[in-house]
Amino acid sequence: QVQLVESGGGLVQAGDSLRLSCAASGRTSSAYAMGWFRQPPGKEREFVAAISGTPNTYYAASVKGRFTISRDNAKNTVYLQMNSLKPEDTAVYYCATTPPQYYTNSYYYRSAYPYWGQGTQVTVSS
Repeated sequence: QVQLVESGGGLVQAGDSLRLSCAASGRTSSAYAMGWFRQPPGKEREFVAAISGTPNTYYAASVKGRFTISRDNAKNTVYLQMNSLKPEDTAVYYCATTPPQYYTNSYYYRSAYPYWGQGTQVTVSS
């Protein structure tokens, strides 16, 4: 089993920055891909960003150029640096991880990730 714990959420104003962290423990590996998803109020959970073990990075169009995903394998931690935050970024942000996938497009989909964190709230006020 893999355990994931997110941190770093909070209440910020539009235009501010925030950095989320996700610490992994248990039967994890630096080869695993790690992803961030978010669930805005009343909406479905959606893909935000992912980083493979290579590492290659993947972003949703809505955050590309504003968000940066990175990982520190020595700390088993993945980060999501969020800049120029907008009110529409308000959501619960979830970290997830999965073994390497043959089809890298899989990283965009919730179904590819068997392990999830509990989420951290990010609220962006206008």
